[in-house]
Amino acid sequence: MSQPAPPLAQAFDHWLAHQRVAGRLRRGSSEAVYRAMWQALSAWCTAQRPRLRLADLHGEQLLRYLASRHGQQLADGLLTPRYQQRLLSLVRRVQTHEAWRRQQASAGPAQALALVRSAPAGRAAALPAGQPAAQSEPPLHLLPTAVAQLQALLTQAVDGRWQTSRDRCAAALMLGGGLGPGDVRALRLDDAARQPGANGPRWQLAVAANGSAPAHSAPLADWAGAVLGAWLARRAAEGIGGPWLLPSTRSGKPWGKVAQYVAAQRVLADAGLPDAGGGSFPLRHSFALRQLQHGHGADTVAGWLGITDPQVMLRYQHVLAGWPSAARNEASSARPWPV
Repeated sequence: MSQPAPPLAQAFDHWLAHQRVAGRLRRGSSEAVYRAMWQALSAWCTAQRPRLRLADLHGEQLLRYLASRHGQQLADGLLTPRYQQRLLSLVRRVQTHEAWRRQQASAGPAQALALVRSAPAGRAAALPAGQPAAQSEPPLHLLPTAVAQLQALLTQAVDGRWQTSRDRCAAALMLGGGLGPGDVRALRLDDAARQPGANGPRWQLAVAANGSAPAHSAPLADWAGAVLGAWLARRAAEGIGGPWLLPSTRSGKPWGKVAQYVAAQRVLADAGLPDAGGGSFPLRHSFALRQLQHGHGADTVAGWLGITDPQVMLRYQHVLAGWPSAARNEASSARPWPV
């Protein structure tokens, strides 16, 4: 029987898994750098007497470690000031996540439900009294009340700038189709098509491969399909050119990462929702939770999201299990299309 992972390695693995689900590690190179940094730190902690734990990694101990490594060649180069800053940030983030994870695990059912019920509309959980805000883990998703609030905005007619229609369409594709920010920027006009359905044609998107996610088909919830249809009509009426479904300019230039991020934050602000961290990825995660909540199978939802790692779906199911039963059991008869 294999031995359990040492606590330091285990804490890092928990944090890393959370970052993958949150969409905060999109490049394999970033993950490799963080892992190399953590392995070097763990080896040093293990060699100390007494052996250092995660909770010991503060002030004096971290200064001792940095001093021991100063000037040495590491996997990604010299121990530069930037490397040191990244290491300190990594330690803080792993400690924060571990504290959050233990708080979630130790909360009794009644306490967990109280946390969910008392959370503000835009946040997934609140902290118990007395716990510093820095110890909380940024929420990965919107609560159902916040989803409804955002959806109400996205389905309103837009009479202003065409960019506002584009921005809200992008948010609708994430909240109503499970796409990530990179997915919506990469969509071309011919990636959107109406497919026949029992209740009439429905919109479906051909999503290109992105990182570890394979190319896949993403059906849209009816309300999101209506938003897409309205955007396409507006796009044609405005004479917007280029092959991209959601271009950045009237001439059709591709939408940049930073510009799309700013636009998503503006949409959330217009809906009266605070920035809960994670950029616009919480919309994708909210889509996944909503489909599970309404009775769609984990394999079906994974296919819509382009997810191949079963641990990601287990994470979603764990989050859903912490919701109040009234919200968790809204499952309608499972339909072959998102809601």
